[in-house]
Amino acid sequence: MNNKNLDHEILKLIEAQPEISEMEIASRLSVPEELVKARISNFNDTRQKILIMGDGSSAFSIKATLETENYNVVKVPGGLSSLEAVKAEKPDLVLLDTGFADLEGFKICKQLRTSSRYWWIPVMVLSEKGEVKNRVEAFESGVDDYVTMPFNPVELRARVGMILKRTHF
Repeated sequence: MNNKNLDHEILKLIEAQPEISEMEIASRLSVPEELVKARISNFNDTRQKILIMGDGSSAFSIKATLETENYNVVKVPGGLSSLEAVKAEKPDLVLLDTGFADLEGFKICKQLRTSSRYWWIPVMVLSEKGEVKNRVEAFESGVDDYVTMPFNPVELRARVGMILKRTHF
């Protein structure tokens, strides 16, 4: 079996049984386990990646909402700096879940906008604050979109989709 066919068969098994082990795949396909491990290590996730950053309490529901659209959604740990997280994850969109702490989100956005490597990555803010002055401050810091909490899942998916279409044509 050539590599392309083997990769296809491995993916079919993983899609049918996400919890299947490499040993079980090797057994079912009658190939060495090391070959299966090598082929799987070459797979790439081609989904668009959304990086959730911030201290808001909605990360779980945001992640679940966006994963229904087949985005690769990653929530970064609080200890990483924004630029370290972006460098490590290479996202297509940064989603700042700020809760009430908008100032920190605005600082992160300004860091990205002044970075020679990451200025182009779109940034969306989700905030508990819905006043006009908060939105204006967010847009002045460079955010591409601002959504107030509680968010509507359909609207959030639509807004994320439009930002990604506009920036990744």
